[in-house]
Amino acid sequence: MIDLEVPKKFVPLVKQASSLADEVFRPISRKYDLAEHEYPRELDLTSALIDGLSDSGASQGAGASGSTRAAEVEDKKPAGVGSGRNTKGNGGNKNGANLSSVLSIMQTCRGDVGLTLSIPRQGLGNAAIAAVANDEQKERYGNRWAAMAITEPDTGSDSGAIRTTAEKDGDEYVLNGEKIFVTSGERADLVVVWATLDRSLGKKAIKSFVVERSNPGLKLVRLEHKLGIRSSDTAAFHLDSCRVPANDLLGDPEIRTEGGFGGAMQTFDNTRPLVASMACGLTRACLDTTTELLAKAGVTPDVDAPLHSQSYAAARLVQMEADFEAAYLLTLRAAWMADNGKPNSMQASMAKAKAGRTCVNVALACVELAGATGYAETELLEKWARDSKILDIFEGTQQIQLLVVARRLLELSSSQLK
Repeated sequence: MIDLEVPKKFVPLVKQASSLADEVFRPISRKYDLAEHEYPRELDLTSALIDGLSDSGASQGAGASGSTRAAEVEDKKPAGVGSGRNTKGNGGNKNGANLSSVLSIMQTCRGDVGLTLSIPRQGLGNAAIAAVANDEQKERYGNRWAAMAITEPDTGSDSGAIRTTAEKDGDEYVLNGEKIFVTSGERADLVVVWATLDRSLGKKAIKSFVVERSNPGLKLVRLEHKLGIRSSDTAAFHLDSCRVPANDLLGDPEIRTEGGFGGAMQTFDNTRPLVASMACGLTRACLDTTTELLAKAGVTPDVDAPLHSQSYAAARLVQMEADFEAAYLLTLRAAWMADNGKPNSMQASMAKAKAGRTCVNVALACVELAGATGYAETELLEKWARDSKILDIFEGTQQIQLLVVARRLLELSSSQLK
């Protein structure tokens, strides 16, 4: 039987993440939205708290750095999300780093998405390292902050069309190319760069490399001015004869072009549930705030009454709550599957697609329902509406997620269904 409650061992983590959202993130949210590119110093305390949780073992992976695919599951029998029991002797159910990361990020994004993305050592690159690095690399990169560089000026959703090259030269690789929209690119210690070993081989030759932010060949071109998540820095880089040690190629140090892209793509199986959880957190914030504002105006939805018997505002809230629940459950499923070593590419894309689109629709609807209050800076609703759009775009657009799901359902390859 599936237990949909938060696992008991994660309850303290979720409560602390919720407190961070309410007591730290929301009070400074508007400040750093206006002071774009200024580093939020208040986050140093937050990162210290997360480090303390991780060191104590209480967090089971509080954030992106803890998110990793279960390397080994003792019993493959299906169980379900929520019991919080150990793997042994319970039918193989494991609630681990992926689920705890999703649950904690969902709470912090209820406070602010941009600030969550700005927490040191919790970058999407950390999730990439956790997904495909070998044990030695995971130990070496430790608690360092890693950004992820995939997108290029001519390559957005089609990661297989990456033009950045990596050419072997002795014990090093030489990287050349451009990367844009790198979240936390300026602030991070490391940047996980996707590059191709041989353009003629297409997707199969793509690998990911860990590049020191201080590497002289990794040149910061600019920081982007954005619609939303302004407290998070978004960088553009030029890689000019950027030399990287061969052992900084993520995963198996031997170059095997067969299946190479599949290894790199495992990154998304970890990061897409994380982005879905960000969308769920922001959706929850919008719904809670709008429900409170409408209650003050005398509008209270009744989940037991037919929608047609209620006001438009009340009925709309009920419908949006249903959409949130669907996104939430899809996100938990994708994370739980990763914890239990189950292939979750389709489920990760389902979660990302549903949560991203739900977040945008709910955020805009809440601005509308709140009227002038929703559009003004007296509430955070207008900011959340701006922040929401990126969650439907990065880590694979809405359209790409639906394409991935369609390929999996129809059992077609990328060349058969484009």
